[in-house]
Amino acid sequence: MTALAPAATDAHTGVNGVALAVLIFFFVVVAGAGFWAARWRRPASMESLEEWGLGGRSFGTWITWFLLGGDLYTAYTFVAVPAAMFSAGAVSGFFAVPYTIVLYPIIFVFMSRMWSVSHRHGYVTPADFVQGRSGSRSLSLAVAITGFIATMPYIALQLVGIQAVLEVAGVGGGGNWLANDLPLFIAFLVLALYTYTSGLRAPAIIAFVKDILIYIVIIVAVIYLPSKVGGWGHVFDAAQGKMAKPNPATGKPTGVFIPGASQYWAYATLALGSAMALFMYPHSITATLSAKNRTTIRKNASILPAYSFLLGLLALLGWVAIAAGTKPIGLNGKPNPQLVVPQLFEDFFPSWFAGVAFAAIAIGALVPAAIMSIAAANTFTRNIYKAWIKPDATVQQEAKVSKLTSLVVKAFALIFVLALDKQNAINFQLLGGIWILQTFPAVVFYLYTRWFHRRALLIGWAVGMVYGTWTAYGVASPQTPHFGGSIANMPVVGQLGYIAVTAFALNVVVAAVLTFVFRAVKADEGRDETIPADYFADAGDPRVEKLPESPHEYTPSA
Repeated sequence: MTALAPAATDAHTGVNGVALAVLIFFFVVVAGAGFWAARWRRPASMESLEEWGLGGRSFGTWITWFLLGGDLYTAYTFVAVPAAMFSAGAVSGFFAVPYTIVLYPIIFVFMSRMWSVSHRHGYVTPADFVQGRSGSRSLSLAVAITGFIATMPYIALQLVGIQAVLEVAGVGGGGNWLANDLPLFIAFLVLALYTYTSGLRAPAIIAFVKDILIYIVIIVAVIYLPSKVGGWGHVFDAAQGKMAKPNPATGKPTGVFIPGASQYWAYATLALGSAMALFMYPHSITATLSAKNRTTIRKNASILPAYSFLLGLLALLGWVAIAAGTKPIGLNGKPNPQLVVPQLFEDFFPSWFAGVAFAAIAIGALVPAAIMSIAAANTFTRNIYKAWIKPDATVQQEAKVSKLTSLVVKAFALIFVLALDKQNAINFQLLGGIWILQTFPAVVFYLYTRWFHRRALLIGWAVGMVYGTWTAYGVASPQTPHFGGSIANMPVVGQLGYIAVTAFALNVVVAAVLTFVFRAVKADEGRDETIPADYFADAGDPRVEKLPESPHEYTPSA
């Protein structure tokens, strides 16, 4: 069947004025909402991490749902997942769908316990919990630094998503830095200012707009586009044909249409490892801790799979683009698969609707970028600044440092995007997933047991970090000689698999073996400030009250 696609072009013909105007309109609306959020449910003072960084731990089911959805399904998700399907097929792209399905039982079981113990003791970051549970400043610092560093390229990739939209709209192709980067500078400045003033309340408000736009755009796209390119049968046939075609650089098939036996381990470990890693990121835990009670966490774990349905539809747009003959060519004249979804919308939809789609993706960058920068700032302030630099910092000083750090974090992300090749940004984000999974034993195991010795967990973390980084460094791709992907041969199994899972397994084995050693020599196990009942505490628990002189600390009532 012949596709009814419009003639594909190899280069942009200029600025899409209507689409750009619609994008700017929505950007102004959400920017205004971000600044207004400082007045929404405003407490007596925003000068504490409880209020600025966690929204007062007051968000209900629907606000938390939109916030978590905006946090987990980022602009880069809407750019990268279909781009991976377009370029390499199911293993690299579609694994994201089962991984989000596996993720929600993890949230249901683990995160309600994390919320309770954090509510009980006023923990703001995962490293706070590790410090309280283990009594180890070193292990807490390791968790904090890992989370902070792994979040940096994640924030940068949100800006990459905005750049992709602007590039397809025809903005950024001038011959000087002003024409190239000014729009991104403006977006960065607005994001920085409303995050500074409103804290977590800003992305909570903006997430409503973002998710509504995303749902409208994707549902319209999956209903309309297949009929314009010859139907779903033609879409799958075209995708299968492209994936089977040999790659000139490697001589191997371009990608994978349906994973075969040799790809089972890669597909399964990518899904499982990504699910385990996602809620180890500080921004994921920040969004969780902003909920007002345990029930809110569990309700969200039950209804968040609606996003997985959306993600499945979104992923298939990468194959729709193959059938449509979409040519994602950047303003520099070079192919760039990251542009495939914005380009698909510009090719097939009226300019005004393409502008709505561009706005959905751009706003989808602002929400997670704000949450990530807040979470990274909270981590630095609580677990580095206060823990190691100024232990006597007041609540107000903590809030001030966190606000300033959030600006520095976003500035670093902007420099990261402008100074490095985009492929390097992508590769560093893949490395971030390998790193953050190595904090899983210290965070999740400690939610249930203190059997693992704190020093053994620290050494296990170090071994996993070194192995994962070194193995990822040795992975090459046609585009880059190092950090070219996140899949490598798995020892013992002898199959290709996600490096993070192999590093995690090594981490756990080392920690378990050394636990016996440290126990045998009676090494100090540290002080645990939690008790079993802490892990079941809920809002309004009579055993918990805030100390008036320290709004971020909790103590049992007499």
